[in-house]
Amino acid sequence: MKIFKSMLLLLFVLLLSNCKDSSTKADTSDVIKTEQHTDSAGFNYETVSNDPTGLRLYTLDNGMKVYLAKNEEEPKIQTYIAVRAGSNYDPKETTGLAHYLEHMVFKGTDEIGTQDFAKEKVLLDQISDLYEEHKKESDPEKKKAIYKKIDEVSLEASKIAISNEYDKMISSLGAQGTNAHTWFEETVYKNKIPVNELDKWLKVESERFSQLVLRLFHTELEAVYEEFNRTQDNDFRKSYYATLEGLFPNHPYGQQRTIGTSDHLKNPSMVSIHNYFNKYYVPNNMAVVLVGDIDFDETINKVNDAFGAYEKKEVAHPVLPKEQPITSPVVKEVFGPTSENVAVAYRSEGIGSEEEKLLTMADMILTNGKAGLIDLNLNQKQMVQNAGCSPLFQNDYGFHRFSGTPKNGQTLDEVKDLILGEIEKLKKGEFEDWMMSAVINDLKLSQTREYENNTALASAYYNAFIHHQNWEDRVKFLDDLKKITKQELVDFANKFYQDNYVVTYKRKGEDKNVTKVENPGITPVELNRDKQSKFVSDFYEIETSPLQPKFIDYKTAIKQTNTENGLEVSYIKNPNNDLFSLNIIFDMGKDNDRKASLAAGYLDYLGTDKYSPDELKKEFYKLGINYNVSAGSDITYVGLSGLKENLDAGLALLEHLWGNAVADQETYNKYVDKIAKARDDNKTQKGNILWNGLMNYGIYGDNSALRNIYTIAELQEIDPNELVTKVKELKGFKHRIFYYGKDVDAAIASLNKNHVLNGDLADYPEETTYLEKETGGNVYFVDYDMVQSEMVFLAKGSQFDPSKLAASRLFNSYFGSGLSSIVFQEIRESKSLAYSAFSAYSNASEKDKSNYIYAYIGTQANKMPEAVDAMMDLMTNMPEAEKQFNAAKEATLKKIAAERITKSNIFWSYEGLKKRGIDNDNREEMYNTIKNMTLEDLKKFFNENISGETYNVLVIGNKKDVDMKALSKLGKVQEMDVDFLFNYEKKKEDIKL
Repeated sequence: MKIFKSMLLLLFVLLLSNCKDSSTKADTSDVIKTEQHTDSAGFNYETVSNDPTGLRLYTLDNGMKVYLAKNEEEPKIQTYIAVRAGSNYDPKETTGLAHYLEHMVFKGTDEIGTQDFAKEKVLLDQISDLYEEHKKESDPEKKKAIYKKIDEVSLEASKIAISNEYDKMISSLGAQGTNAHTWFEETVYKNKIPVNELDKWLKVESERFSQLVLRLFHTELEAVYEEFNRTQDNDFRKSYYATLEGLFPNHPYGQQRTIGTSDHLKNPSMVSIHNYFNKYYVPNNMAVVLVGDIDFDETINKVNDAFGAYEKKEVAHPVLPKEQPITSPVVKEVFGPTSENVAVAYRSEGIGSEEEKLLTMADMILTNGKAGLIDLNLNQKQMVQNAGCSPLFQNDYGFHRFSGTPKNGQTLDEVKDLILGEIEKLKKGEFEDWMMSAVINDLKLSQTREYENNTALASAYYNAFIHHQNWEDRVKFLDDLKKITKQELVDFANKFYQDNYVVTYKRKGEDKNVTKVENPGITPVELNRDKQSKFVSDFYEIETSPLQPKFIDYKTAIKQTNTENGLEVSYIKNPNNDLFSLNIIFDMGKDNDRKASLAAGYLDYLGTDKYSPDELKKEFYKLGINYNVSAGSDITYVGLSGLKENLDAGLALLEHLWGNAVADQETYNKYVDKIAKARDDNKTQKGNILWNGLMNYGIYGDNSALRNIYTIAELQEIDPNELVTKVKELKGFKHRIFYYGKDVDAAIASLNKNHVLNGDLADYPEETTYLEKETGGNVYFVDYDMVQSEMVFLAKGSQFDPSKLAASRLFNSYFGSGLSSIVFQEIRESKSLAYSAFSAYSNASEKDKSNYIYAYIGTQANKMPEAVDAMMDLMTNMPEAEKQFNAAKEATLKKIAAERITKSNIFWSYEGLKKRGIDNDNREEMYNTIKNMTLEDLKKFFNENISGETYNVLVIGNKKDVDMKALSKLGKVQEMDVDFLFNYEKKKEDIKL
């Protein structure tokens, strides 16, 4: 639900804006045009000639847009319902409204989520009136008194409400990814459903968007406030917001955060939210997007039946302020506990402008991850810790944002100046002519990968809708880029990149603008799990044609052959396009040799006796070939991917690097400095501290792979020639190959020619093993400057047992994961104790390792004791709800039935099964087991595997706010040093005297 799409969506939109396509067609711009059609039922729709996605765009009589595309690879449909309603349109006095409304659309209608709406409405109206009174009142004590009354009436209203009915129905379909997000100009609701459940999904969504009922309002508001707290603990977001404020001093892009302000969140207006819904949630301001295994004619009829009766209304979005040109650098500064970085951003025109095309090209010339100016001159040469850039385009404006992290001893201004220096090279045209066409090919390659994915394609469609784009313009986008000449790009760069930027310094230090929040003391509301509305009862009576699961015979799906030198080659043919991936696999990794990953990382910065490092990167980029060498704990990959026509040239180049890399001491010294700085940066990231440092210590204690690292002093003593030798000698160990693509014979021929072996292959070095410790009685705490506190309860279970896979999957669905799970309902929905809470029985990925039980809570420090009690009660006594169990069981079975393991995933899923000692598609056994399970069976699983477990408790929070006495009741509290968790050397300035 989740406001911040922010960077995930930001990065994703960048991909879509770049419109990356990997076809090798000639320029077809003269035949790309929109065409009008009429189907057999009389519905009019548009297509675009030479559109690789096959979109049909319908417009219903009431103005609703319907985007349909067909993909038969799996029996699922990615669904989006998009509304042109985002935070840009929030009234200034009630920011956060669009986002909070998004949350409330999950709460039901007068038919969903209630036992008696007539009675409930009386109380909801009373609550609404109280909120208006609360909003107007300025006296703090009187406001508290009103809020207490709101809490009392809300409790009474909850006795009539039925919590999570929407989530239960959608879950029962076997839906995945149920969620929503709000951003500047959009709110988008998401589900991925089995294809046979389309009718039931449409029934629910048709009712859901027909009206708004603001039930369970104050508990959800508290959850949104926890979401607000999470943003205060995210330094990237703070820096991003500061950049937007500088770029847009008048426009809502910079002046209204999607989450809203603290004051506005604490003084909501239910009346304003209703008004917003009635204004913007109308069919001519909405789109339905369906991409999957659909029949076009049947589907549009069904969508029209579901939404065609919605009444069209005139929609007038507010006229937003225009910005004046930025004439000199604008400086912003933010503080927080994470590592320092700097961002430089230039404001641009919005989507559909010529600047969008020119900036897309400029961005790729500057950084494409391989051979851009910043890639080669800053990252490859290790002039900074890392640097990059990306554009973002919205309706009114866009921007091009550059970011950089300093090396040890480097200032933020030095990083900024290095980035600006690369922009100057672009302005001077200091890049080779071939880069322009290589960028187009790179974008084509990326787009092919995206268009294979239903979710990515559906996202492209809803983005086109939100941004008022003709799909024809997106199809032509790459052809338009091809027309840009180098001189045009250079002229644009000189005009665009001047002293008209915003620079944001993210500095390490205390953020004095953090808002501290009181615990309002909400009375837990009723959930009424045993109740069911008539709508839901009728919904469950609707029969659908069952979807039959399909299981894989791995031994026939994965073909086998050999190279001339006897290497085993597993292969799967690519049925869709001319892309390939080739992996040379060594079943040894860091646990066999600590220098393996060190050598793999070093190789990326090296050249050969023939090519400099820069030249090598350029040669791969010209071919449209990506390569990688990576080492995991027990496996190492040498990989190659790209267009199959360039496989042979790419493999020859990779083998040349592999056999002829040249060590360089200066490069190695910088590489070690980079590792040292990465360690410094890693220990400032709270997610890394909790889920990596504390989690590993909770499992292994002192002796873990995480802590088994070289010190920086030891790294400095290593001869880089030894690392290069290690990479070269890697080929002398036993290995195997997996190929995914067309023309297997050509791939084998290329391997025979290029992958030459000398002599017998050696066995692997002995693997280091790490013993899992028993859990219980320990509280490991890390002091961290943050608003929320986060904690994980961790218990070691029994050794991996395949027979537990079925029960654990059903248990996780019923109990711990998802919006309709027991944990989510109790911790968040009923008690408002956390924004995020979940639990899982986690099965080991290897046959000789242990399963683990864990539970997570992220909440305000002043709510932690209550949240702990609530979670521990659940982990000891599993609530039993027969209807909820049956829904979870049905959902789990439907998810398995709709699962399709395809393409290269067939090989990789089999690799995972073999590590667990399983040599067949065990989903069939799981499916049949779950089909016969009862609630009593699940209770037995809970009692035998979860209830009564003793936990290590992993906590990160601000020591000044956390109730340490309360933590001590959970076990012996040990305050952990972050350097110790990761076995890093402590710097002198970090030593407390």
